[in-house]
Amino acid sequence: MEDKKGTAATRAKNKYNAQNYDRLYPYAPKGKKAAYLKAAEAAGMSLNEFMIAAMDEKAERVLGGITE
Repeated sequence: MEDKKGTAATRAKNKYNAQNYDRLYPYAPKGKKAAYLKAAEAAGMSLNEFMIAAMDEKAERVLGGITE
């Protein structure tokens, strides 16, 4: 019998995420995460939403518009 890891629900979520999202691995200097988290909370966003909004704003300034 094949050895499967995780529950069926976890495997389904992982499969969905792999098909629908690109994974980014940003590294920040120690202490920056707390500042980013505080800013995200102040903006009423999750850290992920905050980072995406920040990257979209920067890309728009650099490229003159968002590209899909």
